[in-house]
Amino acid sequence: MVSLTEERGVRECLAWFRREKQWINERHLEFCRIPAPTFREQERAAWFATQFKQLGCAVKVDKAGNVLAMPGGENPGPFVAVTAHLDTVLAPRSPDDIQVKPDGRFCGAGVSDNGAGLAALLAVAAALDAAPRIAMGERSFLLVANVCEEGEGNLSGMRYLCRHSPLGSQIRSFLVLDGPNLDHITTIALASRRLEITVNGPGGHSWIDYGVPNPIHALSRAVAAFADLRLESAVRSSYNFGSIEGGVSVNSIPTQAQAKLDLRSEEPERLDAMGAALTSVVEKALEVENSRAVAGKVTAKIREIGTRPGGKLPEDAEILRAVRAVDAFLGVHAALDCASTDANIPLSMGLEALSIGAGGQGGGAHTPSEWYSPKAREQGLARILLAMCLLSRGVPETL
Repeated sequence: MVSLTEERGVRECLAWFRREKQWINERHLEFCRIPAPTFREQERAAWFATQFKQLGCAVKVDKAGNVLAMPGGENPGPFVAVTAHLDTVLAPRSPDDIQVKPDGRFCGAGVSDNGAGLAALLAVAAALDAAPRIAMGERSFLLVANVCEEGEGNLSGMRYLCRHSPLGSQIRSFLVLDGPNLDHITTIALASRRLEITVNGPGGHSWIDYGVPNPIHALSRAVAAFADLRLESAVRSSYNFGSIEGGVSVNSIPTQAQAKLDLRSEEPERLDAMGAALTSVVEKALEVENSRAVAGKVTAKIREIGTRPGGKLPEDAEILRAVRAVDAFLGVHAALDCASTDANIPLSMGLEALSIGAGGQGGGAHTPSEWYSPKAREQGLARILLAMCLLSRGVPETL
């Protein structure tokens, strides 16, 4: 590892990360002020395509909307892919929603998840452009700013890259940058299902038609009943009703009510049991509401709106040995963990992939109080670059 860091190209890239902190911070704030909610990442994607071109990359935008950049110019592969998702759960309503606090923290939607990963992607491209060319092994670098990681995006950007992109078959390893913190390496893909429950009824006036079954009442019973269940399991599982809506006015019996539910489990088969439990409580809620009705009835449908496959990286995988070797050199202490990231797709296909933080610190993801601190960001950038170099050349068995 010492000999790698003494190479001129690598050494000057690492120096660039330390020297150009302000440039990285300014770009980070600039793109975070471009709204990029899931399914509407086009403006931010165009910004990244322009930046990558200015930094000497050959750039393509695939049919899914992913931005693919090859540092130094066009290359047929094979590749080490470094990816970061463009989309955010929340989006700034105006540029002023992204602020810098007196203590240097960035605050606002997406500054950490995934502003940290995207800023690292851009910093790597800029450092490679500014430094003497790094000696490559048999694999070249491919930088990917991909779409649709969050929520109902259902990892569709990564799905397209892995399964349909002409470049996908040339990718040998996926280094996924998601968030800032360096204390974890995600090697187990957390399986999940997203379900939409829709309850329909005849509707009516709150006084004149009182006694007509109410979809909101039935749905509320189902949500409460599911939350009261004790879903015992030897593995960790979770659920979350993330949105609920219905009705048009306080004095109208609604014709429809909907809720969206996120189910996750370290054991993919457990999701089937949780889905069956949901069906049972919804059916019971309908029975109760209809038994009290004087006319009409409510009905329900449960529809799957997304699924994320599970998977696990072998402990002796080359990409994990590379990151572990870099961590030992840099003094980074990271634990292996299980999470849902873009790495789910390649891991489910048996490809080498893992997800790591990009440096700095952050918190409050998916909330209006999200924050990011760029202090010590350069350690995360060094970690990424050195892992890329090892993977490009093949990780020696001695590591």
